[in-house]
Amino acid sequence: MRASTAELASFEGATGWLNSPPLTPEGLRGKVVLVDFWTYTCINWLRTLGYVRAWAEKYEDRGLVVIGVHTPEFPFEGYADNVRWAAENMRVEYPVALDPEYAVWEAFANQYWPAAYFADTEGHIRHHQFGEGGYEESERVIQQLLGIDDDLVSPTLEGFEAQADWNNLKSPETYLGYQQGQNFASPGGGVFDEAHTYETPEELKLNSWALAGDWTIDSRAIVPNGAEGRLLFRFHARDVHLILGPPAPGESVQFRVLVDGEAPGEAHGLDVDKQGHGTVVHQRLYQLIRERGSIRDRTFEITFLAPGAEAYCFTFG
Repeated sequence: MRASTAELASFEGATGWLNSPPLTPEGLRGKVVLVDFWTYTCINWLRTLGYVRAWAEKYEDRGLVVIGVHTPEFPFEGYADNVRWAAENMRVEYPVALDPEYAVWEAFANQYWPAAYFADTEGHIRHHQFGEGGYEESERVIQQLLGIDDDLVSPTLEGFEAQADWNNLKSPETYLGYQQGQNFASPGGGVFDEAHTYETPEELKLNSWALAGDWTIDSRAIVPNGAEGRLLFRFHARDVHLILGPPAPGESVQFRVLVDGEAPGEAHGLDVDKQGHGTVVHQRLYQLIRERGSIRDRTFEITFLAPGAEAYCFTFG
């Protein structure tokens, strides 16, 4: 356990709450508190969710209160309706403080997604965990603060919650908008904030990406301006995820995924079929590839069959 003299910070800056009336540090005295900072498109947080959910369920009746603080990375994650939909879809049933203005984030002086803070019954923060991992240590801290000794949880981790294949993960999180974008390989580079026709290079190096067709590169996302806009990425990982959104709420865009020029077959992710077909409906993270066989350098390709879809960021697992 990491000793600390920090106090549980205020949630006063939250603009709303899900699954609970507003909570305060004073009202939580006598409870052990786990504060979990998240944003719903973050794959790193999603891979911790199975454990956080299991702790909330197992220890609620023994004095643990889990509070999720949802602080958005992308603007659309700041909309309460989007967070409410995500919480329901992901079975986040514990209290959630909505933090679109980063007020709670700043009160905790937080810098990470995910980040977990563990407070004792007097409101002193006794342990923290930044990023994935540390599950056994974190649960032992919970038990110690509750004054119990019990078996550890063994959650079933499927879909987005499955742990990464770290031994075979050689591709990094890669943003596509020019604000944080990197490794763009289309000849001539990017043209920002206006429509431009792109071509793919003769060779795509590992962890570089390229566009083909008419696209607009904005600060946070890239958007195809016509049908058949293609996005390619040379990757080495088991899983390929991409944060996508439709042109507007209530609209949808169909897409097709290929790996090394062929339909993914058994390597398809949650959001595509074996032929590689899928549809962008919500602003969220989409799992496009989950390789069941050997993992090697491969070329991922997604073609949008209509204009307007937004693509924000690749993550891998």
